[in-house]
This record gives sequence, C-alpha cells and structure tokens, in this order.
Amino acid sequence: VDSPNPTKSQFLNIVAFAIRNSDLTSLKMKQEIGLIGGISFISGTMIGSGIFMSPQFILAIIGSPGASLVIWALSGVVALFAALSYAELGTVIPESGGEFIYILRIYGSCPAFFAAYTTIIVLKPFGATAAALSVAEYVIAPFYPDCHPPELVVKCAAAVAILVVTIVNVINVRVAIRIQVIFLVAKVLALTVIVIGGIVELVQSSSVIVENLKVENAFKGTQYSLNNLGMAFYQGLWAYGGWYNLNYVYEELKRPEVNLLRAVIIAFSLVTGLYLLVNVSYLTVMTPKELMSSSAVAVTWGNKVFGSWGWIMSVAAALSAFGSLNGSYYSGGRVCFVAAREGHMPDILAMAHVHRLTPSPALIFTTIISLLVLIPGDFQSIVNYFSFSAWIFYGITLSGLIYLKIKKPELPRSYRVPIILPILVLLAAICLVLAPIIDDPQIEYLYVTLFILSGAIIYIPFIHYKLCPKLLTKLTVFLQLFLEVAPEDKNL
Repeated sequence: VDSPNPTKSQFLNIVAFAIRNSDLTSLKMKQEIGLIGGISFISGTMIGSGIFMSPQFILAIIGSPGASLVIWALSGVVALFAALSYAELGTVIPESGGEFIYILRIYGSCPAFFAAYTTIIVLKPFGATAAALSVAEYVIAPFYPDCHPPELVVKCAAAVAILVVTIVNVINVRVAIRIQVIFLVAKVLALTVIVIGGIVELVQSSSVIVENLKVENAFKGTQYSLNNLGMAFYQGLWAYGGWYNLNYVYEELKRPEVNLLRAVIIAFSLVTGLYLLVNVSYLTVMTPKELMSSSAVAVTWGNKVFGSWGWIMSVAAALSAFGSLNGSYYSGGRVCFVAAREGHMPDILAMAHVHRLTPSPALIFTTIISLLVLIPGDFQSIVNYFSFSAWIFYGITLSGLIYLKIKKPELPRSYRVPIILPILVLLAAICLVLAPIIDDPQIEYLYVTLFILSGAIIYIPFIHYKLCPKLLTKLTVFLQLFLEVAPEDKNL
C-alpha cells in the first residue's frame, strides 16, 4: 500500500495480498463434510445434554410420566417437520448461515440483522453454555454422590469445556469433524446401554415398573396449563436442538443437494427412537419422584442399575454433551462468519486463518460471549430463554419458506416438502412464543424481547448508514495481523 493514509479496504487486504503472492493459491473454507459427517453433526448435536438433563425437568413441569413421553414424541415430530422444511430452504438458497441468510435473501437486511444479532449474542452462546454446564454436571457428579456439586466448581468445569472445544475448532476443521463422528458412536452406545438396561429391568419387573407404566397411573397429575405445556416443549425441543445444524454449514457440505435431506432423515430416525426408549428405561428404573429430584438423571440411573460402576454413565453422559457442544460451536462460528461476510457484523469476524482455513475470529468471539453468559446462568433458565428467542426466528424463517412456495414456486430446488409442514411448524412456533407469555407473564420475557429490539441501536448507524469509526478500522487491522487471518476469496 503506497498511500500514507490507505483506505479501510486497502488495510483489510494487506494479508490477502501476501497470501496471493505466497504458496497459498486461495483462501476459502473447503467442503469437508460428507454424509457420515452430516449425520454426525445433526444427531451428534441433538444427542447431547438434552436427553441427560431434560427428562427430569419435563416430568417436573408436566407432572406425569405418560404426558412426558407424549411431549418427547411431539417434540420429535415438530423438530422433524422443521428440519425437512429447512432442507428445502437449503436447496432454494444454497448458502451457509441458517436463519440469517434465509431471512436476508427473503425479507432483506433489517430483519436479517436482528436474526444475526440474536443468534450470535444470545442463541449460540446460550446453547453452548447450556451444553457446557451439562458436561460439567456429569464430570463433577461422581465426586458428589450424595449432594449437588458446588455451583462454582460446575461453572469452572464448564468454562474449561468451552475453551477446549474452541481450541479444537480453531486449530483444524477435520479434527472437529472426526471428534463429532467418534463421539456420536460413543453416544449411541451409551444410550443403547440405557435401553438394554431398561429392558432387563422390565423383564424382571418390579413394583416401580408396574406403577410407572400402568395406563391409569401414566397421566395422573398432568399439568395442562399453557405455561406448563410451553415450558415442557421448550425442554423437549431443546433435546432435539441441532436439527438445523447442516443449514449453518451448507457451503462446507459435500453434494449438499442430496446429502442434506439424507442426513436429516437418517439422524431423526436414529435419535427419536432412542429418546423414547431411553425415557421408558428411566421410568422402569426410577420413580417419578426420584427422577425429578436427580441433578444428573443418567448417573442416578447408572447407580441403581450398575451399583459401584454407575460412574460409567457419568463419563458417557459427559462425552455425549461434549460432542453436542462441539457441533454447536462448529455451526455457531459459521453463522457469525457469514453475517460478517454480508456486512452485518465487524469485518474481522468474516476472516479465516490463512493456513488452517478456520473462522478463528468468529469462534473466539463466540467463546467470549459464552463465558460471559456462563457467569450468571443456570441450565433450566438458559434453556427456557434460549428456546423463547430461537422459536421467534425459526417462525420468521419458516414463514419465508411459505412465501417462496406460494409466490416463487418456479425457483429451482432439488427437494420440496408439502406446504402443510412449514405451516404446522409455524403455528407451533407461534404457540411456543405466545403461550407462556399469555398464561404466566414473566418480566424476563420482556427483557429478552427488549434485548432483541435493542439491536436497532447498532443497525441504524453501523449497518444502514454504514458508519465506521477509525478506531474500529485500526483494531480490525491489528487483529487481522495478530490472528493471521484474511478475508475469504469471494471469486472462488
């Protein structure tokens, strides 16, 4: 750069220029995810903290074993319909970024910014923090068999889990994918052990099993209020969280027009069946009271079935939650990366490492937010507010698909869902957002809504009017050189 006062764009291309004149021929993230990797990212993220943490909360909220199983089944149906709808959106708008990129292409810049702002600052960090807390709970549980572990110890362990996942995803994409595949195998084995253990208990029979599974007792004590149903669905859908993961990394998926749909169908067939069988197994071994009072339900199950070897389930559950955390981080970094690439976040977040080709600035930013969320948060409240925020934008995205199917049916797509599916999920999203507010208004929902709307303070000056303080430009250049990152080559 010859000018003594180079422009912002000149500054930002210093490293890119050096790359083009070095051994590297391009800077673009590669298509590393095949069908197996895709299945692992969907099912591996779904099978995480939810199935090990949510059962006791769902049962406590809804009040009866039978109703809790219905919630699990209906949550799976809603998530499946949503995933199939997203699969069609992925073929119509073949780009990474999930809700952000779909809302941007359909509705424009302003609503897309609110989606990006909420996803990057709230949804992904909250999701990662909840998964990290689950990892920590299960790692710490064997050391406190007769009481709840200290909150500080749990949060320190969760922080370590977040940092480890960040390092893995920053260093190498292939390693992150391999971890996802390996941990999926471990999760399926762990859940299979729980299912088999439940079958053995069922065959041997006991008074606990008989009472829990009797039809006349299954729905006794069910809470039918809108607030309870909404909270129970939040917990159930949290356990299926991850159905959208491949849409966030569409550009890194091999043969996405074929593998996206295949991965969704295979993953859901595996996960839904396992979830229902695992919940039945929990209820065959524990009374509802024991299940609701447990801070780590899989460990309690393991102690009752395996005795002194119950710690094995703690390890399995921790590994499962860690795999889910890894999948969530992998996709979360891509949302931040794409939003910055489209000019809706600082430029530094749209850069990738010049050698590793990973979006390291976006991943580091997500880590910082997640660690901040970890300080005041607890698992149940994080899931509730996470779900409330998430389903607002899932609903907006699915309304966009309905719009495209009605107004632009000629757009090329390799796959179509019946229009009734996105309509049903949209109605479910509206109910999930409004039901808890109508039935039991809480000030926290107002805070979440105000936080989302507060994005206007950033959008109007910096996105709409494109104001850019000189200090931000200098900071971007410093971080670009310090982190050894450069903008992605858009011509490739």
